[in-house]
Amino acid sequence: MSETSENPFGGLDLLSSAVVLLDDSLAIRYLNPAAENLLEISGRVFAGCPLASVAECPPALLAALDSALHQGWAYTGQNIGLRVAGGELRQLNCTVNPTDTPTARLLVELWPIDQQLRATREERLVEQQHASRELIRNLVHEIKNPLGGIRGAAQLLEHELNNPSLREYTQVIIKETDRLQDLMRRLLSPHRPMQPGPVNIHEILERVRSLLTAEFPTILTVRRDYDTSLPDLVGDREQLIQVFLNIARNAAQAIQRQPDGSFAVRGQITLRTRVARQMTLFKRRHRLALEVQVIDDGPGIPDDIRERMFYPLVSGRQGGSGLGLTLAQSFVEQHQGTIDCDSRPGCTCFTIRLPLA
Repeated sequence: MSETSENPFGGLDLLSSAVVLLDDSLAIRYLNPAAENLLEISGRVFAGCPLASVAECPPALLAALDSALHQGWAYTGQNIGLRVAGGELRQLNCTVNPTDTPTARLLVELWPIDQQLRATREERLVEQQHASRELIRNLVHEIKNPLGGIRGAAQLLEHELNNPSLREYTQVIIKETDRLQDLMRRLLSPHRPMQPGPVNIHEILERVRSLLTAEFPTILTVRRDYDTSLPDLVGDREQLIQVFLNIARNAAQAIQRQPDGSFAVRGQITLRTRVARQMTLFKRRHRLALEVQVIDDGPGIPDDIRERMFYPLVSGRQGGSGLGLTLAQSFVEQHQGTIDCDSRPGCTCFTIRLPLA
């Protein structure tokens, strides 16, 4: 028997919004995973139970359910207070629609307001960052050709100079041109095709850990906090190494060089892995996701760049290229994951979530 015939509502499992199907007595016929998470119940256990046994609905929602059931009227409500069985009050947006399926008469869709606000904010930031990257990429293409001409002219000039001391100036031109060309290459690097395969996240983090301890042997302690039961995920190994190395190296450099210009005696970075359940990533619901946190005890991210830290060429460190976090975010997005940051003096935590399915 196919999965569709076993569960005719299986397509609803992929939605990030909570969906509840009710029969004509307002008994629960089906909950998708987002609804199970919202109501803190199991769909299998509570199938056939009255909705009132798992949630206390406000009068406006009860009236809407009755109208949809007996008169076929759809309903949309904003900022509705729904008290779940555990006693917690959830503020939700809601729609109610009558259905013509034989086992369910009403489809109720619920969105936590904070989840909607967060999703809207993430969409806006992604759009802004994509526009910024597109502008940068177009500028890169315009800059690359003149740089090649400048470098070639400097090399020809160097061969014509008889005075060796003057060649120092042509070498400056050539080296600075090479540095700019490398910067251009790095700006374009997120757009190479992925090479996905099974990867072990702890193998990747151990590689990052060994690189960090070799680069910062005297000022850095790298602590592990791994959930070793995590399965492999499908991803691009080199991209994922770059993601966590860029974030951790930024943290190490922030620890090393304090805002007042002094050098830290010792700092700590923690690499933590966990499994996250019922996560919404890129508007798609995942039963299981991988959560990796890179936590440092440095001075924190300056307030003036906190909202712009993933933009290209934005850096809180003198001499920084401002590309490390931009590349990290690009690679995470290619893996259909998300990256968030919470920062205050003494504790900065980058959280990367990637789908495990």
